Amino acid sequence: MSNFESQIETSKKEVAEAQAKIQALSSQIESARQKMEMGSDITIDIENASLDDVHAHADTMNANIAELILGLDDVTAGFSKDFDKMRDRTGWEKFIGIFSKQRAESLRSERIRTASIEDKLQDLISKSNTIQTMLQDQLNQLQMHKDQVQANLGVTLTNREAAVSALEQIKVDLLALDPQIIELENKLSVETGPRKRAKIESELANINAQYNELAQQEQVKLAESQTLERYIEKGKTWVDSLQNQAATQMVLINKLQTDTKQRVILYDALSKSLKTAQQQDVAHKINEIGVATDKEAQVAMSAIGAATNNKMAEMMEAHEDHIVFARKVLEEKAKADERFARRFEKIVEKHDANAYGQ
Repeated sequence: MSNFESQIETSKKEVAEAQAKIQALSSQIESARQKMEMGSDITIDIENASLDDVHAHADTMNANIAELILGLDDVTAGFSKDFDKMRDRTGWEKFIGIFSKQRAESLRSERIRTASIEDKLQDLISKSNTIQTMLQDQLNQLQMHKDQVQANLGVTLTNREAAVSALEQIKVDLLALDPQIIELENKLSVETGPRKRAKIESELANINAQYNELAQQEQVKLAESQTLERYIEKGKTWVDSLQNQAATQMVLINKLQTDTKQRVILYDALSKSLKTAQQQDVAHKINEIGVATDKEAQVAMSAIGAATNNKMAEMMEAHEDHIVFARKVLEEKAKADERFARRFEKIVEKHDANAYGQ
């Protein structure tokens, strides 16, 4: 199992454990709210609903996920090496270049033309999506619990508002009884008749009983208000914690999405640019070879023209020699004919004169 996959498995376990802790805490708070509605004491439940353990685990989990995201840099570092390999010549190409630079360049062009980073891009996208899925699942859980806790918090705020109102009404009622008690106590202190004293004592006892009952209700409502207040503070803290955790998840998801999208676009563009640059380099070299060939052809054509002219001049210059030679031949021929004619004339004279042997 590769290091990345091992980290993914570790992070998944930590996310599952974090979700379990969040679920346990939310259930604890929900259970406390239900007990409170039934009139049970929820002080112990609230005290036990500590966020410290959840926060500590969430910090560890986020640190590992952040490290996992940073681990993608190792994947992107592989692209840099690939691009360097595409630009540089291989050992074989350098060796071939010793004998033929053109052949070495041809091998390099073919290698760059067929090179592909598609597999690594897909690997980067796949790993990024795996992390995003894990983060999104955690974000959904956080959002769900935040909505639940927020709804419960709204109910609790309403309950405490009612408790505070009842407490204030009890205080008003208690204050209203004070003058009556003082008045009856004053009457009792000055009354000497037994029957009137008994009547005043009875009225005073009834009012004291009302007062004591209201005082007891005041204590109950005060305790209820304090409990609800603590529960509200716990709820607010829990909602704030869930919001912070959700914000962290959204930041990580956004960073992953943005980095992956931009990296895919950038690396694909760079790969195509390298191929285009290589093709342009080849085209320039082909053009340079063509220009050199054209120059050589032009020189050759000029040489051929010059040679032709030379031959033409030599031919025309040789004409005089030919004419002189021909005239000389004709003169020699005329002389030979003249000699022949004189010898033929002598032969004819001997023949006609029959002067043979003379």
